[in-house]
Amino acid sequence: MKETGIHLEISQQKTPSGLRYQQLTIELTRGDRVIYPPELSRLELPNGIDTTQGVVINGRAPIWLYGYLIHELHPTAWVACNDPRLGAVVVATHSKTVKIGQVIPLKDPGETLNSALMIVGPPDSGKSVLAHALFQALLEIEPNIYLQRANWDGEGNYVLELAQDADPEIFKAANKGGLTPEFFPYHAQAILELRRNKNLTIVDVGGMVQPEKQPILEACTHYLIISSKPEAVEPWHEFCRDRGNLIPVAVIHSRLEPCQTIHQEQPYLEITCGPWVQGGATAVPEVLMERVKGLLNK
Repeated sequence: MKETGIHLEISQQKTPSGLRYQQLTIELTRGDRVIYPPELSRLELPNGIDTTQGVVINGRAPIWLYGYLIHELHPTAWVACNDPRLGAVVVATHSKTVKIGQVIPLKDPGETLNSALMIVGPPDSGKSVLAHALFQALLEIEPNIYLQRANWDGEGNYVLELAQDADPEIFKAANKGGLTPEFFPYHAQAILELRRNKNLTIVDVGGMVQPEKQPILEACTHYLIISSKPEAVEPWHEFCRDRGNLIPVAVIHSRLEPCQTIHQEQPYLEITCGPWVQGGATAVPEVLMERVKGLLNK
Protein backbone atom coordinates (compact mmCIF):
# COMPACT_ATOMS: atom_id res chain seq x y z
CA MET A 1 0.00 0.00 0.00
CA LYS A 2 1.31 3.45 -0.89
CA GLU A 3 2.33 5.67 2.01
CA THR A 4 -0.41 7.87 3.50
CA GLY A 5 -1.47 8.98 6.97
CA ILE A 6 -4.23 6.36 6.78
CA HIS A 7 -3.89 2.70 7.74
CA LEU A 8 -6.67 0.29 6.72
CA GLU A 9 -6.98 -3.22 8.14
CA ILE A 10 -9.51 -5.93 7.29
CA SER A 11 -10.60 -8.59 9.79
CA GLN A 12 -13.27 -11.27 10.10
CA GLN A 13 -15.96 -10.66 12.71
CA LYS A 14 -19.30 -12.05 13.87
CA THR A 15 -22.26 -10.26 15.45
CA PRO A 16 -23.88 -11.56 18.67
CA SER A 17 -26.69 -12.96 16.47
CA GLY A 18 -24.19 -14.95 14.38
CA LEU A 19 -23.97 -12.79 11.24
CA ARG A 20 -20.46 -12.98 9.78
CA TYR A 21 -18.97 -9.83 8.31
CA GLN A 22 -15.67 -8.16 7.57
CA GLN A 23 -14.55 -5.09 9.50
CA LEU A 24 -12.51 -2.44 7.73
CA THR A 25 -10.79 -0.53 10.52
CA ILE A 26 -9.50 2.99 9.87
CA GLU A 27 -6.47 4.23 11.81
CA LEU A 28 -5.12 7.74 11.30
CA THR A 29 -1.42 7.28 11.90
CA ARG A 30 0.00 10.78 12.24
CA GLY A 31 0.44 12.13 15.74
CA ASP A 32 -2.09 14.91 15.14
CA ARG A 33 -4.46 12.51 13.31
CA VAL A 34 -4.76 14.95 10.41
CA ILE A 35 -5.19 13.69 6.83
CA TYR A 36 -5.56 15.53 3.53
CA PRO A 37 -7.88 14.91 0.54
CA PRO A 38 -5.03 14.32 -1.98
CA GLU A 39 -4.09 11.22 0.02
CA LEU A 40 -7.18 9.47 -1.38
CA SER A 41 -5.40 9.09 -4.72
CA ARG A 42 -2.69 7.01 -3.00
CA LEU A 43 -5.00 4.97 -0.80
CA GLU A 44 -5.59 1.29 -1.57
CA LEU A 45 -7.93 -1.21 0.07
CA PRO A 46 -6.26 -4.07 1.94
CA ASN A 47 -5.82 -7.41 0.19
CA GLY A 48 -8.13 -10.28 1.01
CA ILE A 49 -11.54 -8.59 1.00
CA ASP A 50 -14.26 -11.21 0.32
CA THR A 51 -16.87 -9.65 -1.95
CA THR A 52 -19.42 -12.33 -1.00
CA GLN A 53 -19.56 -10.94 2.55
CA GLY A 54 -20.62 -7.59 3.95
CA VAL A 55 -18.17 -4.99 5.28
CA VAL A 56 -18.52 -2.70 8.29
CA ILE A 57 -16.36 0.44 8.15
CA ASN A 58 -15.16 1.42 11.62
CA GLY A 59 -12.99 4.23 12.96
CA ARG A 60 -12.77 8.00 13.46
CA ALA A 61 -12.25 9.73 10.10
CA PRO A 62 -13.59 12.62 7.96
CA ILE A 63 -16.85 12.08 6.12
CA TRP A 64 -15.08 12.34 2.75
CA LEU A 65 -12.90 9.33 3.61
CA TYR A 66 -16.01 7.34 4.50
CA GLY A 67 -17.60 8.40 1.20
CA TYR A 68 -14.56 7.18 -0.73
CA LEU A 69 -14.46 3.82 1.08
CA ILE A 70 -18.20 3.20 0.57
CA HIS A 71 -17.69 3.76 -3.15
CA GLU A 72 -14.62 1.47 -3.32
CA LEU A 73 -16.44 -1.29 -1.41
CA HIS A 74 -19.40 -1.30 -3.81
CA PRO A 75 -18.63 -4.83 -5.16
CA THR A 76 -19.11 -6.38 -1.69
CA ALA A 77 -22.41 -7.92 -0.59
CA TRP A 78 -23.27 -4.94 1.60
CA VAL A 79 -21.59 -1.98 3.30
CA ALA A 80 -22.35 -0.49 6.72
CA CYS A 81 -20.83 2.36 8.72
CA ASN A 82 -20.34 1.77 12.43
CA ASP A 83 -21.90 4.57 14.45
CA PRO A 84 -20.85 3.78 18.04
CA ARG A 85 -24.05 5.46 19.28
CA LEU A 86 -26.28 3.09 17.28
CA GLY A 87 -24.48 0.14 15.72
CA ALA A 88 -23.56 -0.63 12.10
CA VAL A 89 -25.90 1.29 9.75
CA VAL A 90 -26.34 -0.39 6.35
CA VAL A 91 -25.78 2.19 3.57
CA ALA A 92 -25.47 -0.09 0.51
CA THR A 93 -26.51 -3.65 -0.23
CA HIS A 94 -26.75 -6.23 -3.02
CA SER A 95 -27.95 -8.90 -0.58
CA LYS A 96 -31.31 -9.96 0.84
CA THR A 97 -29.59 -10.61 4.17
CA VAL A 98 -29.72 -6.94 5.17
CA LYS A 99 -31.60 -3.86 3.98
CA ILE A 100 -30.79 -0.16 3.61
CA GLY A 101 -31.13 1.70 6.90
CA GLN A 102 -30.94 -1.45 9.01
CA VAL A 103 -28.91 -1.07 12.21
CA ILE A 104 -26.84 -4.16 12.96
CA PRO A 105 -25.89 -4.52 16.65
CA LEU A 106 -22.18 -5.34 16.94
CA LYS A 107 -22.10 -5.73 20.72
CA ASP A 108 -24.03 -7.89 23.16
CA PRO A 109 -26.40 -5.57 25.10
CA GLY A 110 -25.42 -7.38 28.28
CA GLU A 111 -21.78 -6.36 28.12
CA THR A 112 -20.21 -4.04 30.71
CA LEU A 113 -21.11 -0.34 30.59
CA ASN A 114 -18.15 2.01 31.01
CA SER A 115 -18.22 5.51 32.51
CA ALA A 116 -19.97 8.57 31.07
CA LEU A 117 -18.97 12.02 32.35
CA MET A 118 -21.47 14.90 32.06
CA ILE A 119 -19.96 18.39 31.64
CA VAL A 120 -22.48 20.83 33.13
CA GLY A 121 -22.76 24.44 34.26
CA PRO A 122 -24.46 27.73 33.41
CA PRO A 123 -24.18 29.41 29.99
CA ASP A 124 -21.00 31.28 29.03
CA SER A 125 -18.83 29.42 31.52
CA GLY A 126 -16.74 27.49 28.99
CA LYS A 127 -18.44 24.07 28.95
CA SER A 128 -18.01 23.40 25.25
CA VAL A 129 -14.42 24.65 25.23
CA LEU A 130 -13.50 22.56 28.29
CA ALA A 131 -15.21 19.45 26.90
CA HIS A 132 -13.33 19.79 23.62
CA ALA A 133 -9.97 20.50 25.35
CA LEU A 134 -10.44 17.52 27.68
CA PHE A 135 -11.41 15.27 24.78
CA GLN A 136 -8.36 16.28 22.72
CA ALA A 137 -6.00 15.84 25.67
CA LEU A 138 -7.37 12.37 26.49
CA LEU A 139 -7.12 11.25 22.85
CA GLU A 140 -3.35 11.38 23.16
CA ILE A 141 -3.42 8.58 25.73
CA GLU A 142 -6.67 6.76 24.88
CA PRO A 143 -8.14 6.92 21.36
CA ASN A 144 -11.22 4.87 22.27
CA ILE A 145 -13.23 7.73 23.81
CA TYR A 146 -16.15 9.82 22.52
CA LEU A 147 -17.50 13.34 23.01
CA GLN A 148 -21.31 13.41 22.70
CA ARG A 149 -22.89 16.84 22.20
CA ALA A 150 -26.36 16.25 23.68
CA ASN A 151 -27.68 19.74 22.99
CA TRP A 152 -29.25 21.57 20.08
CA ASP A 153 -27.30 24.87 20.10
CA GLY A 154 -25.33 23.98 16.95
CA GLU A 155 -21.98 24.12 18.73
CA GLY A 156 -20.14 20.95 17.77
CA ASN A 157 -16.44 20.17 17.66
CA TYR A 158 -16.27 21.61 14.15
CA VAL A 159 -17.12 25.07 15.55
CA LEU A 160 -14.22 24.91 18.00
CA GLU A 161 -11.86 23.83 15.22
CA LEU A 162 -12.71 26.62 12.76
CA ALA A 163 -10.04 28.93 11.37
CA GLN A 164 -9.31 31.98 13.50
CA ASP A 165 -10.90 34.36 10.99
CA ALA A 166 -14.21 32.41 10.86
CA ASP A 167 -17.22 33.58 12.85
CA PRO A 168 -18.47 30.62 14.93
CA GLU A 169 -21.83 32.27 15.59
CA ILE A 170 -22.72 32.00 11.89
CA PHE A 171 -22.11 28.25 11.90
CA LYS A 172 -23.94 27.78 15.21
CA ALA A 173 -26.99 29.67 13.97
CA ALA A 174 -27.09 27.64 10.75
CA ASN A 175 -27.08 24.32 12.66
CA LYS A 176 -29.14 25.24 15.71
CA GLY A 177 -32.09 22.96 16.43
CA GLY A 178 -34.80 22.83 19.06
CA LEU A 179 -36.09 20.68 21.90
CA THR A 180 -38.52 17.89 21.05
CA PRO A 181 -39.95 15.15 23.32
CA GLU A 182 -37.66 12.63 21.60
CA PHE A 183 -34.44 14.66 21.89
CA PHE A 184 -33.07 13.68 25.30
CA PRO A 185 -34.33 10.04 25.23
CA TYR A 186 -32.55 9.66 21.86
CA HIS A 187 -29.28 10.98 23.28
CA ALA A 188 -29.66 8.90 26.44
CA GLN A 189 -29.89 5.74 24.34
CA ALA A 190 -26.89 6.88 22.32
CA ILE A 191 -24.88 7.38 25.52
CA LEU A 192 -25.74 3.88 26.74
CA GLU A 193 -24.57 2.43 23.44
CA LEU A 194 -21.38 4.50 23.59
CA ARG A 195 -20.70 3.16 27.08
CA ARG A 196 -20.69 -0.35 25.60
CA ASN A 197 -18.20 0.63 22.90
CA LYS A 198 -16.00 3.36 24.35
CA ASN A 199 -13.67 3.40 27.35
CA LEU A 200 -15.06 6.80 28.34
CA THR A 201 -17.90 8.98 27.04
CA ILE A 202 -17.88 12.74 27.68
CA VAL A 203 -21.32 14.38 27.46
CA ASP A 204 -22.06 18.08 26.93
CA VAL A 205 -25.74 18.70 27.82
CA GLY A 206 -26.04 22.48 27.55
CA GLY A 207 -26.34 25.16 30.20
CA MET A 208 -29.82 24.81 31.73
CA VAL A 209 -31.06 22.66 34.62
CA GLN A 210 -34.12 21.06 33.00
CA PRO A 211 -36.33 18.14 34.11
CA GLU A 212 -36.39 17.02 30.46
CA LYS A 213 -32.74 15.99 30.89
CA GLN A 214 -33.64 13.19 33.31
CA PRO A 215 -32.93 10.48 30.69
CA ILE A 216 -29.39 11.86 30.33
CA LEU A 217 -28.90 11.68 34.10
CA GLU A 218 -29.96 8.04 34.06
CA ALA A 219 -27.53 7.25 31.22
CA CYS A 220 -24.42 8.83 32.81
CA THR A 221 -22.28 7.91 35.81
CA HIS A 222 -20.27 11.04 36.76
CA TYR A 223 -20.44 14.82 36.41
CA LEU A 224 -18.14 17.83 36.29
CA ILE A 225 -19.38 21.39 36.92
CA ILE A 226 -17.73 24.41 35.28
CA SER A 227 -19.23 27.74 36.31
CA SER A 228 -18.38 31.43 36.13
CA LYS A 229 -21.15 32.07 38.68
CA PRO A 230 -20.62 30.69 42.23
CA GLU A 231 -24.36 30.75 42.93
CA ALA A 232 -25.01 28.38 40.00
CA VAL A 233 -22.89 25.54 41.37
CA GLU A 234 -25.28 24.19 44.01
CA PRO A 235 -28.30 23.83 41.66
CA TRP A 236 -26.16 21.61 39.41
CA HIS A 237 -25.08 19.53 42.42
CA GLU A 238 -28.75 19.11 43.34
CA PHE A 239 -29.62 18.13 39.79
CA CYS A 240 -26.74 15.72 39.09
CA ARG A 241 -25.85 14.33 42.51
CA ASP A 242 -29.15 14.44 44.40
CA ARG A 243 -31.61 13.82 41.57
CA GLY A 244 -29.40 11.74 39.26
CA ASN A 245 -27.26 9.95 41.87
CA LEU A 246 -24.17 10.76 39.77
CA ILE A 247 -20.68 10.93 41.25
CA PRO A 248 -19.00 14.38 41.31
CA VAL A 249 -15.53 14.50 39.75
CA ALA A 250 -14.73 18.22 39.89
CA VAL A 251 -16.03 21.76 40.23
CA ILE A 252 -14.22 24.34 38.12
CA HIS A 253 -14.74 28.02 38.86
CA SER A 254 -13.96 29.50 35.45
CA ARG A 255 -12.21 32.83 35.02
CA LEU A 256 -11.35 34.95 31.99
CA GLU A 257 -7.85 35.73 33.29
CA PRO A 258 -5.07 33.10 33.42
CA CYS A 259 -5.06 31.45 36.84
CA GLN A 260 -5.03 28.09 38.61
CA THR A 261 -5.86 27.63 42.30
CA ILE A 262 -6.75 24.31 43.90
CA HIS A 263 -9.28 24.69 46.74
CA GLN A 264 -9.80 21.02 47.62
CA GLU A 265 -9.04 17.57 46.27
CA GLN A 266 -11.54 15.48 48.28
CA PRO A 267 -14.29 14.33 48.09
CA TYR A 268 -14.03 15.90 44.63
CA LEU A 269 -11.62 18.30 43.00
CA GLU A 270 -12.47 22.01 43.30
CA ILE A 271 -10.34 24.44 41.36
CA THR A 272 -10.39 27.99 40.01
CA CYS A 273 -8.77 28.24 36.58
CA GLY A 274 -9.08 29.74 33.13
CA PRO A 275 -9.55 31.09 30.63
CA TRP A 276 -11.97 28.74 28.84
CA VAL A 277 -12.62 30.71 25.66
CA GLN A 278 -12.43 29.65 22.03
CA GLY A 279 -9.00 30.28 20.54
CA GLY A 280 -7.42 31.15 23.89
CA ALA A 281 -8.20 28.31 26.28
CA THR A 282 -5.80 27.25 28.98
CA ALA A 283 -4.33 23.75 28.99
CA VAL A 284 -6.30 21.18 30.96
CA PRO A 285 -4.78 21.23 34.49
CA GLU A 286 -2.82 18.08 35.23
CA VAL A 287 -4.71 17.48 38.47
CA LEU A 288 -7.99 17.46 36.50
CA MET A 289 -6.52 15.17 33.85
CA GLU A 290 -5.56 12.66 36.53
CA ARG A 291 -9.08 12.64 37.94
CA VAL A 292 -10.71 12.08 34.56
CA LYS A 293 -8.11 9.47 33.54
CA GLY A 294 -9.26 7.52 36.59
CA LEU A 295 -12.62 6.99 34.83
CA LEU A 296 -11.07 5.26 31.85
CA ASN A 297 -11.81 1.59 31.46
CA LYS A 298 -8.53 -0.14 30.62
